[in-house]
Amino acid sequence: MGEVAVMKHHVTVGVDGSPESRAAARWAAREAVLRHVPLRLVHAVDWPLDPVFPGLGRQDVDRWADRALTEAAEELRQRHPQLEITTRCLAARPAAALAAEAADAGLLVLGSRGLGGLVGFLVGSVAVSALVATDTPVVMVRVADDAEGPRSASGSEVVVGVDIHESCDRVLAFAFEEAAGRGCALRAVHGWKMPLAYTYVPFFDPDDEKDIGRSVTRMVDDMLLPWRHKFPDVEVRHSVFMGSAGDHLVRASQGAGLVVVGRHSRRSPLGTHLGSVAHAVLHHAAAPVAVVAHA
Repeated sequence: MGEVAVMKHHVTVGVDGSPESRAAARWAAREAVLRHVPLRLVHAVDWPLDPVFPGLGRQDVDRWADRALTEAAEELRQRHPQLEITTRCLAARPAAALAAEAADAGLLVLGSRGLGGLVGFLVGSVAVSALVATDTPVVMVRVADDAEGPRSASGSEVVVGVDIHESCDRVLAFAFEEAAGRGCALRAVHGWKMPLAYTYVPFFDPDDEKDIGRSVTRMVDDMLLPWRHKFPDVEVRHSVFMGSAGDHLVRASQGAGLVVVGRHSRRSPLGTHLGSVAHAVLHHAAAPVAVVAHA
C-alpha cells in the first residue's frame, strides 16, 4: 500500500482589493509563515446579484477579481518568497464562499474597517455571516493591525478570554498554539459576576465576594493547568475580575498581538449568535481578534 497523503492545514484569507483585505492578506501571510503552512487567497464574485461596480459586464468583473488576486499574490510572494501561495476566484455569495473555503483550512482571516482611529472594528454582514457559518477559527484584521514589526507577528502577548461555564478546550488550544508559535506570553482573562440571589440580600457580606473570587480563581487555574503542562515554554498569566469579561478583554487588547475569544455554537430560532463577549471584543478591541467556536 502507498503512503496516505496528509494535507497540511492552510490559512485562507478573503481578498477583494480593498485596503482592509490587503491588510488581512499581509497579516495572514505572516501567520502562514509562523505556522509553516500554505496560504490561500480567495475572492468571491457575487454575480449577477451584486456586481462590484454598477454597469460593468461579467467579463469586466472577472478581470477585476483576477487582478485583485494576482496583485495580492505578487506582493506577498515578494515579501515571503518561500511561502506557498494559491488563489481561487469563485462565483458565489461571499459569505457562503468564505465559509466553504474555511472548511479545510486551519484559519480564516478577514479584513475590517477600523472604528475611531486605532480602536474597534466595523464588522460587516459578510464577515459576521462567514464567521458564524464555520467552525474554523476566524481572525478579524484592520488596516491599523498591518504594521510590520514584533506586534504583527510575535513578541506581544496573546490574550484569551476563558469562561468557566463553557468547555474552552478549542479556545485554549488555539490561544496556546498561537503563543507558542509567536514565542510570547499568554494572558488568560475571566470576568465573573455575583450570583443573582445576592441582589436580594439586604446585608451583603464583603467576605462572600472575596470567597467567590478565590473560588473562581482556583477554577481558572484548574482550567489552565493541563495546557501549562502541554506548553511548558509558554509563560502564562491570568487575570480574574468581578465585572464584564468583554470590558476587561478590550482593555487587555491594548498592546496585545492577538485577542482570542470563544463563541457559542448553539443556534437560536433567530440564527447563530456571537455572544455578548465576542461581540464587545470585535467592536472595541485594539488588536486582531480570533473568534473560536466552543466545542
